[in-house]
Amino acid sequence: MPDTLPDGFQIDLTVAAGNWPDEEQLAALATRAVSAAFAVADLEVIENTEVSLLFTDDESIRKLNSQWREKDKPTNVLSFPGSDPQGDVYGPLLGDIVFAFETVSREADELGIDFADHLSHLTVHGLLHLFDYDHQDNEEAELMESLEKAVLASLGIDDPYADRPLVADGD
Repeated sequence: MPDTLPDGFQIDLTVAAGNWPDEEQLAALATRAVSAAFAVADLEVIENTEVSLLFTDDESIRKLNSQWREKDKPTNVLSFPGSDPQGDVYGPLLGDIVFAFETVSREADELGIDFADHLSHLTVHGLLHLFDYDHQDNEEAELMESLEKAVLASLGIDDPYADRPLVADGD
């Protein structure tokens, strides 16, 4: 699948903390995952839309999780929506996606999957949250997970939910 983003779409990438791969590798992975999400999930943005990706550590994401979600613990990814959509079209500020290195790395190890595949999944997951997809109840979770699986399949990444029951949660 080619790395084709919508016209003028920008990915603003910052590595703030953690033992992440170099920015060039992260940018390539993010572009590939975001491009696939746009192609498969039929997401719409206005021209020149931007998404911000922040790669940090557990301590930083724990503080954000505590401040914004009242959960005083680290998590793998957080999404913060930007501009309100005009109907089903989003932008120009799509929002921010924040990743925690230690949690992402630990989960990949525990699941026995490639770190890049797990990070790709979390990138797609975080991006879908910016488009108002959620997993608060089983119906929402089924829709969001089906989109994630389709996007990841287009990238040649195995179904991350194959061996786990569907569980809606407030994460």
